[in-house]
Amino acid sequence: MTASALIAAAHELSATVDGMRFAAPVTHVYNPLDYAGEIHDNYLRRYGEGRKRVVFIGMNPGPFGMAQIGVPFGEISTARDWLGLEGPVGQPAQTNPKRPVEGFACKRSEVSGQRLWGLFRDRFGTPDAFFADHFVANYCPLAFFEDGRNLTPDKLPAHEQRPLLSACDAHLRRLVDTLEPEWVIGIGVWAEQRALGALGDIAGLRFGRILHPSPASPAANRGWSEAASKQLVELGIW
Repeated sequence: MTASALIAAAHELSATVDGMRFAAPVTHVYNPLDYAGEIHDNYLRRYGEGRKRVVFIGMNPGPFGMAQIGVPFGEISTARDWLGLEGPVGQPAQTNPKRPVEGFACKRSEVSGQRLWGLFRDRFGTPDAFFADHFVANYCPLAFFEDGRNLTPDKLPAHEQRPLLSACDAHLRRLVDTLEPEWVIGIGVWAEQRALGALGDIAGLRFGRILHPSPASPAANRGWSEAASKQLVELGIW
C-alpha cells in the first residue's frame, strides 16, 4: 500500500506549506498539491505502488508543468498521452495574471518535463516499464513568482527557507521510507544537495545527480538526453 502512504504524506505536506507566508519579492505562491491535488493523487495512485530502485528528485514545480496539472515535470502532452493522466484543475488561492493556471488546456510546453519524460519514454517505452523500478517527485511542492518571473526556493531568504525546507525534508524522508530505494538521484545540483541533507544518514542509500534539463542551462541545450543517460550509466543505474 505504498501509494496510499504517499498520498497521505502529500496531503500532510500540502497542509503544512499552505500555512507559510512569503514576503517580497515573492508576489504569488502556487500550491498545485491543493488545486491540482486530484491529478497528483492519481499520479501517486497509478505509479507509486511498490518498492522503487531509483527515485529522481526535482526542485519545485515549473510554471507550465506541475504548476498547471500537479504532475512532477508535468509537460502537458506527455502527462496526458504517455502517462495517461487527466482530471479537473482548480485555481490557486491568489492567481497571478501573468501566469494563469489553465490545466490541460495550457498551450505552453514545459521544456524540462518534455526532455525528462521524453528520455524515459524513449528508453522504457511504456510508463509501467519505467515505474517498475523508478519514480519521480519534486522536493518542494510550491511554485514562487515575482510578477511574471519564476523564483526558485533557493532564492528565498534564509528565514523563509528554514520552515519550508524542514517540511520538505520530512516529506522526502517519508517518501524514501515508503519506497525504499537503493538510489536517490537529484535532478540538478540543488536537489542532490537537499537529498543529501535530508537523507544522508540512511545506511546503504546511494546518491547521485543528473544534469537539470532546463533550457536555461547551456549544457542542457547541447544534447541533454545523451548527457543524462551517460551520467546514469556511469553511476551504474542504467
